[in-house]
Amino acid sequence: MMDFKKSKWWVLGVCLLAGASALGKDRLILDMVHHNPGDKPYDSAYVDPAVIKEMGYNGKVYFLFESPALAINWESVDPDILPKGSEEREWVDAKAAQIKQMHAACKAQDIKTYAMSDLILFPKRLIAKYGIEKTFGNPQNPQVEKLLRAQINEMFDQFPDFDGLVVRIGETYLQDAPYHQGHIQNKTSPEKTIIPLMNILRDEICVKRDKTLIFRTWRAFDNNEPRYQAVSDAVEPHPNLIISIKHCEGDFFRTNPYSRCIGMGRHRQIIEVQCAREYEGKGAYPNYVANGVIEGFEEHATMPSGKINSLRSFYEKTPELFAGVWTWSRGGGWEGPYIKNEMWCDLNAWVTAQWALDPSKSEESIFNRYATERLNLKGEDLPKFRRLCLLSADSVLKGRYSARGGMKVNWTRDQGIGWPNIHENADIHKRDLRHKDEAMVQWQEIVELAQSIQWADEQTREHAIGSAKYGLHLYEIYRSVIYLADAEAKKDQAGIQQWIKAYDAAWAAYNRLPEQYPSVATLYTQDYVRHIKDPADQKVNRLRN
Repeated sequence: MMDFKKSKWWVLGVCLLAGASALGKDRLILDMVHHNPGDKPYDSAYVDPAVIKEMGYNGKVYFLFESPALAINWESVDPDILPKGSEEREWVDAKAAQIKQMHAACKAQDIKTYAMSDLILFPKRLIAKYGIEKTFGNPQNPQVEKLLRAQINEMFDQFPDFDGLVVRIGETYLQDAPYHQGHIQNKTSPEKTIIPLMNILRDEICVKRDKTLIFRTWRAFDNNEPRYQAVSDAVEPHPNLIISIKHCEGDFFRTNPYSRCIGMGRHRQIIEVQCAREYEGKGAYPNYVANGVIEGFEEHATMPSGKINSLRSFYEKTPELFAGVWTWSRGGGWEGPYIKNEMWCDLNAWVTAQWALDPSKSEESIFNRYATERLNLKGEDLPKFRRLCLLSADSVLKGRYSARGGMKVNWTRDQGIGWPNIHENADIHKRDLRHKDEAMVQWQEIVELAQSIQWADEQTREHAIGSAKYGLHLYEIYRSVIYLADAEAKKDQAGIQQWIKAYDAAWAAYNRLPEQYPSVATLYTQDYVRHIKDPADQKVNRLRN
């Protein structure tokens, strides 16, 4: 009989297991609290490295305004850029002290520290002194390249325990960076910007310092396969170079396509997941997305076989490219709603992190662990909680969205509600209205389930029921607005008056929630206009006459 331990199959098996173990060891499981730019930072449990370590994370990504890019003093380049005693230098030194405290907290928990940084970002005084106002956004400019390399050198010299940089070029936020200026030229061009910038960063961070570079694709090369392939072909892979991609294209909208560049090229990829979604209440109501992210959303189920449409299919089809997951436990978007209880984003973050620790496990098994280990649910309450959460995902899809290309996906966002457009296809529009009705039935069931579950304590019970009713009444407002748009398009005056009454009643019920359930999030407001082109309430008031 053949000795299996001496066979080639045993050797192959050992190699495969060792390879899987090595991939798992190197896998990044990162979390970030995305504070609102220009706003007071979130009061969140996930700011604490000890909290996220206990959840399964092995690294923390600090937000844009917590980055060493804003905290270096530039003395190795020119001490007059931020001279000692100046207002700018005092601000930078204070920022450096704050960041060093943050990094020390991570090191005390033995988790790695990363920071997201907009590039290219320099002090205003540097830009003015060197006269590079028109060129500093060009990484191919020799002077800019020299300054960029010096910046990276200072970042890692002044913050030696800093494990890596997360680079963002899609946008530049300066709301909390009063003494810096940022810009990038040709941000979607592989040849002019992405490839030269990535090569500079790869050389300085990965090669010279053996640190990690995570380069985000968002709004640069995240939804264009030829562009992504051009970058992949031109930049030599490195164990410390990782490309970051959102699980869906563009922003975190349910109906957006699954990111077509996931699984492409020759660089490892980390997948971004938003747990308190900015276009869907920010954790104010039940909205379980971890199931869809891991196992596949229903809107991506019809993709051609062989295509990647979930975290699981990415891991199974191209495990060598799977670098891990990066959750935003909190944040994204602007202003409110502001949650007081992190229950629903905690569910999404914990399940995603625990799955990334062992992708062979099913999402449902990890979900059930959450229900028992973190919520202390037992017996028949487990399937009730499961149904509540799966219903929440379906009710959000039906109650808020339409077919891709139908209702504009950002008609409601943050704490505001705009006027929805009507799908030009009559059959799809009828389906949309039917879905809004079905969503209300689902929200009613969600409330009933929340009321029937034996929660471990009164605080959890109060929040579960209150947040479920928050979703119910908010989606009643959505439904009435969409039916009002339908009645207006048909010039149905009786329908307009009927749905105005429904709209007013829904708002009245919604506005009473904080009195009944103190733990609910701050409310959507009728006068919110930021990023809302046609506020619904203004339109309704015009229709009253």
